[in-house]
Amino acid sequence: MKLSQILNTPIQNAVQELFDVTIDKVEFQATRKEFEGDITVVIFPLLKIIKGNPVELGTKIGNYLVDNVDVVIRFNVVSGFLNIVVSDEYYLNFFNEIKDDAAFGSVAVSPNEKAIMVEYSSPNTNKPLHLGHVRNNLLGYAVAEIIKASGKKVYKTQIINDRGIHICKSMLAWQKFGEGQTPENSGLKGDKLVGNFYVAFDKQYKVEITALMAQGKTEDEAKKQAPIILEAQQMLLDWEAGKPEVMALWKTMNQWVYDGFAETYKNLGVDFDSYYYESNTYLLGKEVVQFGLEKGIFEKDPDGSVWIDLTPDGLDRKIVLRSDGTAVYMTQDIGTAIQRVKDFPDVGGMVYTVGNEQDYHFKVLFLILKKLGFDWAESLFHLSYGMVELPSGKMKSREGTVVDADDLMEEMTATSRKISTELGKLEGYSEEEKAKLFQTIGLGALKYYILKVDPKKQILFNPEESVDFAGNTGPFIQYTYARIQSILRKADFDTSKANPITALHLKEKELVKQIELFPEVIQNAANNHSPALIANYTYELVKEYNSFYQSVSILGEEDLDKKIFRVQLSRKVSDTIKFAFGLLGIEVPERM
Repeated sequence: MKLSQILNTPIQNAVQELFDVTIDKVEFQATRKEFEGDITVVIFPLLKIIKGNPVELGTKIGNYLVDNVDVVIRFNVVSGFLNIVVSDEYYLNFFNEIKDDAAFGSVAVSPNEKAIMVEYSSPNTNKPLHLGHVRNNLLGYAVAEIIKASGKKVYKTQIINDRGIHICKSMLAWQKFGEGQTPENSGLKGDKLVGNFYVAFDKQYKVEITALMAQGKTEDEAKKQAPIILEAQQMLLDWEAGKPEVMALWKTMNQWVYDGFAETYKNLGVDFDSYYYESNTYLLGKEVVQFGLEKGIFEKDPDGSVWIDLTPDGLDRKIVLRSDGTAVYMTQDIGTAIQRVKDFPDVGGMVYTVGNEQDYHFKVLFLILKKLGFDWAESLFHLSYGMVELPSGKMKSREGTVVDADDLMEEMTATSRKISTELGKLEGYSEEEKAKLFQTIGLGALKYYILKVDPKKQILFNPEESVDFAGNTGPFIQYTYARIQSILRKADFDTSKANPITALHLKEKELVKQIELFPEVIQNAANNHSPALIANYTYELVKEYNSFYQSVSILGEEDLDKKIFRVQLSRKVSDTIKFAFGLLGIEVPERM
C-alpha cells in the first residue's frame, strides 16, 4: 500500500480528534530535498476550516501520527508543511514485496476495461519516412505501450494516405523518367525510389513554370497550365475512374513503398495491429452525413453542400460534403473513426498522434462525433506534438531536403560507433557484437532524445549531442544498466540466503523511495499521454543509483546480509530501467 494511503485515514482521524473537524481529502506532496522527510502533508488547506497557526496545527498532527502510526518515527514542520519521516521497516517491507515482481509498475489488463486505439505514423505513399515521422512513430508506440502498462487493452493502428494528386505525381514522374527502374534493379528501397520520383516531378514542374512565365504567363497561370501538372490531374481522374493501367501502376508502386516502410518500422522497433488505407476510407462518412441531416446536426446550403455550424461552440462553420457530393477530409475522418469501432467493438476511446498543425481539425472532428451521439467520442485525444527541426532548419519533401528516417538511424549508429571507439571500452567484443552494440546505443540515443521532451514542445535535434555518455541521455542510462549487469555477473554468491536487514543506509532508502514511485509514474504518463514522464523518471532513478554506487560499497561490503541486499537492490533498479525503457521502445545492452 502506498504511503499516502497508509497515512490518509490516520490524518483524518487526527483532525477529527484534535479539532473536531471532518475532512474528506488530505493533500500530500513529495518532501523537498533540503528537508528531512519521506512525504509531506500540506497544512494550508486546513486553515480554511481550523483557525490557528499552521506550524502549531502541523505539530499537533505530527505528534498524533508518531503516537498512533507504527511507520511514522518523527516529523518536522516548515511553515505550512508537515514533513513526515517513515521507518526503514516500511521501505524494507515494500522492497521485499516487489523485488521479484517482474511486472512491477504495471497493472494487469482488466477484462471489463474498454480498449484504446492509438493511431500513429500515417504516412503518404509518395516518399520515405523522415525525421518528423520518427517523432510521430516513437511517440505513438510509446504512448500505446504506456497505456497498456497502465491496465488497458490497446490496439495500434495507422491510416496510410495512398491516394490523391501527390501520389499521382510520383507515378507520372516514374512513367516519364523511370526507365523501368524497380527496387530490385536499382538497389534502392521502394519508398526511397518512389520518393526520388516525387522530387523529380517537382523539378520538372518548376522548369515548365519558368518556361511559361518566360512566355508572358503570370506565376499563378503557369502553375495551373504547366503540362506536367495537367497530366497528373488527368491521372488522378483516371484513378478515380478505375482505369486498369493506372490502377496497376498505383498498386505496384504502393507495394514498393509498403515493403520499404515495413523495413523502416522493423529497424525503428515499432509495430501495428491494423492498417487502414485512404483509398478504402475516402468514401466512408458520406452515409453519416445523411444521418446528421435527418437529426438536424448538419444543414444543407442552397448549392447542395452540407455544413455543420459550430459557431455556438466557439468554432466555425465546417463543410462535410461538397456541392458535387464529394467528401472532404473531415467526412473521411468521421467515417474512419466509426468504422474502427465497428471493426473493434471493444474500443472505448482513441488517441490520434498527429502534429500540432492539425489542432483545430481534431477539435472539430471530436466535437462532430460527440454531436452525432457516439459515447466513445467522449474519450478521444489528439496527441499533438511539436515539429522536429535540425540546426540547418526546416525540411521540405518535394525539394528532397528531408532527413530520411533510414539515413538518420544509420547516422546515429555511426555516431555511436565513433564515440564508443574513442572511449575505448570495447575489448573482447566480436565485430558482430560491436555492430549490435553501436545500433543499440545509437537508436537508444535517438529515441531517448526525442521522448524525454514533452510532446507539445518543438525539438531541435542534434545527433552528436544525443549520443553523449553523460547527462540526461539514452547512452548514460544504458551505461548504468550495463554497469549493474557487470555487478550482478560478479556476485557469485547465493543471494537468496540472507538474513533480513533491519536498517537502511540513507542512499539505500532514497533508492527504494525512487523505485516506489514507478507505478504512479506509469499511471501519470498514461493519463497525460507523455512518454517524457517515463524518460525523466528513469534518468532520476539512474542518478539516484549512481549516487548510491559512489557512496556505499556493494561487492566489497563485509557484512554478507548487507551485501546481498545491495545486490538485490541493484538488480531491481536494473529491472526497472529495462521495463521503463521497454515502454519507450529502447533496448538496453548487457555489456557496454
